[in-house]
Parts: sequence; structure tokens; C-alpha cells
Amino acid sequence: MGQNRKRNFVIIGGGIIGCTTAYFLTRHPKFDPARHKITLLEANAIASGASGKAGGLLGLWAYPECLVPLSFRLHRELAEEHGGAERWGYRRVGCGSIRAVVKGAEEKDKDKEDKETVQTPPTAGPKADQDATESLPLPIQNTVLDDSKDWEKLPKQDNDASELLKPSLLPEDLDWIDSGLVDSYEEMGYEGKAETAQVHPFQFTTSIAELAKQKGVDIRLGAKVTKINYTKEGVQSVEYEDRQTHEIVRIEAERPDEDATTDVIITAGPWTGKLFPTTRIQGIRAHSVVFNADVSPYAVFTEIQLPSGYMPEHRVKKGQKKKHRTRVDPEVYARPNGEVYACGETDSTVPLPETSDLVQADQDQCEDLVAYFGTISPALKAATVKERNACYLPQHLRFGKETDPLVGQTSIPRLWVASGHTCWGIQNGPATGYLMAEMLLDGKATSANIDKLNPERFRV
Repeated sequence: MGQNRKRNFVIIGGGIIGCTTAYFLTRHPKFDPARHKITLLEANAIASGASGKAGGLLGLWAYPECLVPLSFRLHRELAEEHGGAERWGYRRVGCGSIRAVVKGAEEKDKDKEDKETVQTPPTAGPKADQDATESLPLPIQNTVLDDSKDWEKLPKQDNDASELLKPSLLPEDLDWIDSGLVDSYEEMGYEGKAETAQVHPFQFTTSIAELAKQKGVDIRLGAKVTKINYTKEGVQSVEYEDRQTHEIVRIEAERPDEDATTDVIITAGPWTGKLFPTTRIQGIRAHSVVFNADVSPYAVFTEIQLPSGYMPEHRVKKGQKKKHRTRVDPEVYARPNGEVYACGETDSTVPLPETSDLVQADQDQCEDLVAYFGTISPALKAATVKERNACYLPQHLRFGKETDPLVGQTSIPRLWVASGHTCWGIQNGPATGYLMAEMLLDGKATSANIDKLNPERFRV
């Protein structure tokens, strides 16, 4: 390829991976706006899928390890360069895992009787109170068979991350969780360091898109890609529907009149598998709610032991059966500006729709989250709910098991993929975009070894 030959980059998908790829292409030393054109095609709006409805948690304990350190550092650098603390809520947060036991009415009555009949010697401060709490018996789980099911943990709660937990007392400023219900707390991170941070995902993704646009990226919204035409020699064209005019637009990959070539980068999240089936990337739905509550900056992974007969009030009113048994594991993250984000389990009951604006939330699953956190947090029980959402996380599946994302060129020349990050898309978005820019303009990734993410390893 001649040094002066023009190159077009067509990025499919306006989530965090597509936006960071566009951003870092424009910041690469070899980027030349006179020769390089970047077009980003998004079927709906920027951050209208999981990138706008995710939790925004960042952690050095996330996975895959080949992306995490670089991305965690890039998050800090982006925030320092562009005022991320004010612009997209970047900050360090405390992060831990709790186990809480919620007692039913009968158990509370029994505790009251025990206190009235047993004389308790004077205690000597918090340590004695802690010992007394730790000695309380746990309630017996309900063993009656029913149609409810076990809680399905989000993929970020994996065994590797759990091994990084270290014993700790409940932090004094984590005052929005009822400490009387908590029988264990373990802090996430490394000794002497706060290795967890956060961003507001919608604000972060839209800000990165705007910064890319300011450098000349052509962002086309309502552009639903319908087909990528290619042969074994390479990409021929990309076709998309303008959803406003319903016109089919064709972008030619080779344009001899301009002496130009085109690289196509699929960053379509859960829709990646629809555009390029051999990626085996599909969507799995997750629900979330956002509370209006101003609380201390913590992200908390929970294990809540509910009373055996517990049923959320909204399901009682509808005459429904309970969805879960007695243990649930939702997550909750405090955000700046008086918000608290909570997310629940994943489900695959509703197929991935054609576009992100057609995603529907199961309101009962959202209300389950509200109810569960109301059992352990007086602050959240009293709070109003400002959002009830659902999104689809992009999962890369092989032999029925989730595996690492795909990042790199496929077996088709000039056709690239960067997708399958599940719930760590926001965390790993900067590193993915940075490395994609290196591969596209330098010919290889040099800032991290991501050989294990190479699509060609999976014959993609």
C-alpha cells in the first residue's frame, strides 16, 4: 500500500468500544485527517445500549487481565485530560462484598423474647457488639420445593475476583447499609490501595464520542447496518438503512477513483453475532434501577439471605409466585450527583431485538431489585426510583461457556471485530480502543499482549 493512499475506517456500533476506537484513532501519531476518514455507524443513538445503562464500575481486579491494567490507567489519564470528574463522574470508590441476613417476623419476635428472658452482661463498646452479632444463629433456609429459582450472578462476580477479597470490618462511612443485618464484609482490592473507581457510563461514552467528533469523526445515527459484503480477499462494501428515510446506503470498500481502501471494525456489542455469525457473540439481558439517593461512595456486591416466606410486595399484589428462593446476589453502586445504581441477575428469556430502542425491561424484575435492597438499606427503601432499565450484555460463547472478548482482525482481510466484553465493556473500553488504533495504524498492538483475544484463534 502506498504511503499516500487514503484509508477509510468504518466503525459499526456507537457503544463504548466503537467510541473509544474512533477517539484513539484520531489521537494516534500516525493519524492524518487529510488521508484518513473515520465513519461511525450507529443504528439508534450513542450509548443507547449497555454502554448507557451499565454500572460503570472500574477495577484492577476485573478481567481479562491482558486489558485491565492498561484500561484502568487510561481511564485515569482521560479523566485528567478532559475533566472527567466533572464531565462523567470519574472517581475512586470503596468496594466490598457483604453477606446480610434478613430476619422474618417470627425470628424477630423470638429475638425479642430471648432478650427479655436472658440477662445480658454489660458490653464494652463496638467489639463486644460485634462478637454478639457474630454469634447469632443464621435462619434455616426454606427447603420446600417450588417454582422459584436460584439467583444467577452477573458474570463480573467470578471466582478469580472473589479470591481478591480480603477480610475487613464494615467501613464506618458505609452507613447506608443496615450493619445490624451484616454478618460479613470483605473489601475488594490490594493492600494499601484503592483499586476500584467508577464513571457514569452514559456520560463517559457520549463524552468520548463528542471528543472524537470534534476531531472529524463522521457519526451517523439511525444508520442500521444490514449487511457486510466480503470475500476471502477482503471486505467489498457495507450496507446500512437510514432509519429516518428508509434509504439503503452502500459504502464501497475499494474506491479506485480515490485510491482508497476501507477497514471495517465491528463493535456492535450483542448485535455483533448478527452481523458476523462466526464470532458467536450474543446478547444476554440484565436489569437495573437507579435510585435518587445521596450516599457515601461505595460499590457493594451483596449476598442477601431472605426469610423463608419472603415475597416482594408487588408480586403479592399481582398474585404471582416468588421468582427466587431465599438467597439473592444483586449489586449496588453509589454515584455522584445523588444517584445509586443497582443491577440484578441476567436472563435469556427474551431474544435480542433488532435495535437498542426496542429493548424492553421486565418491570417486575426491576421491582424485585427495589424490594431486595429495601430489606438491607433504609436509605434505599426510602428513596424514589428515577430509572428502570434493561440492556443486553455481549457474551462471547464457546461450547456453551463464556470466554474472553474478541479483539483484532478476522480471517477476512480488513474486517475487524472488538466485542464480547460482557459487563466489563466500560472498564475495558479505553484499552480496547487504544489497541485497535495501534493495530489499524501501526500494524500490531504494542501496549499490551492480547494474543489470546485474537479472533483468528477461534477461526473467526
